[in-house]
Amino acid sequence: MSNFKNVGTFDAGVFTPKMSGAPQGGVPTMDAAGIASGGAFLVSELEKRDPLIRKPLTSFTYPRDININIGGGWADYVSAMSVAYGITGGDGASAVASGGANGLPVIQASVDKGTYKAHVFAAALRVSFQDMQRANMIGRSLDQLLTDGMRMAYDKHMDRNVYMGMSEYDTTGLVNNPDVVETSVTGTGAQSSTKWKDKTPQQILNDINAAITAAWEAAEYDESAIPNHILIPYEQYTYILNTMVTDLATETIMDYVMKNNVAAKNGGSLFIGATKWCKGAGTSGSDRMVVYVNHERFLNMDELVPLSRTMSAPNVANVCYDTAYMANLSEVQVLYPQTLRYYDGI
Repeated sequence: MSNFKNVGTFDAGVFTPKMSGAPQGGVPTMDAAGIASGGAFLVSELEKRDPLIRKPLTSFTYPRDININIGGGWADYVSAMSVAYGITGGDGASAVASGGANGLPVIQASVDKGTYKAHVFAAALRVSFQDMQRANMIGRSLDQLLTDGMRMAYDKHMDRNVYMGMSEYDTTGLVNNPDVVETSVTGTGAQSSTKWKDKTPQQILNDINAAITAAWEAAEYDESAIPNHILIPYEQYTYILNTMVTDLATETIMDYVMKNNVAAKNGGSLFIGATKWCKGAGTSGSDRMVVYVNHERFLNMDELVPLSRTMSAPNVANVCYDTAYMANLSEVQVLYPQTLRYYDGI
């Protein structure tokens, strides 16, 4: 006599389980005899779940391009002191003392204070109680997922604040400061084009050295004020990185420029980096090259209060948990505007 029990019927290839005390539409039950004789059916998910959660594609480069001071509290402004010196009659013949002189030139100092605006970054997370419980069942942290989104929003805010500022609050950044001298590069390329893709490696080097020298000259050739940081759009960066100096050469335009620029020849070092904010930032929407000294003496911004989880509380009316995040940030502080230069049209 067969050991199989009637566990269901097949009709046109569709299996209909026979329920043992379970309501219709429930989970089919298998008895011990059916399992022992191989009559059990495997029930499985018909999908393979990828455990990786793919986040949005984005980028930010602000930590690379500016010094950030941490701390200071919930201030409304950041101030910086500067001093200018003078001597009666100038620093030439008036400082020469001779016999019978009845007076000495006097050194004078003019102390000034510059102020820079600060603003508060604030945003909130809201996690539904029901969604939180569901997340616990599948082993994922919904709170962590949203926290990562908060951090991304903050970094993108910082990126915009550093490079462009907030026009709504009358602040500017690295690539659009109104106190910086704007110049167009010389049109020496094919058909007098100013664009680097139409120029020779020597002409591109001339543009870079002219920019470095102009900023250095404005700083009275102070060796500490030799520009060491250049920002350009990704298109121009890729071009000089990939293009050889000549068809038979083994070095790229980037290699050639890095070895022969004014900063390197005067004991300094030069960094050339790409950023999306230089694209179209120049006059009439042209591409801009930004040349400056990346050092805390010359350029700063303050993260007065780093991004912090300030408070979290249950919201009974909406059956959720609300969490507030806040930070206090300053605008970019350009302390020596003459050491920056904008060159458009590259």
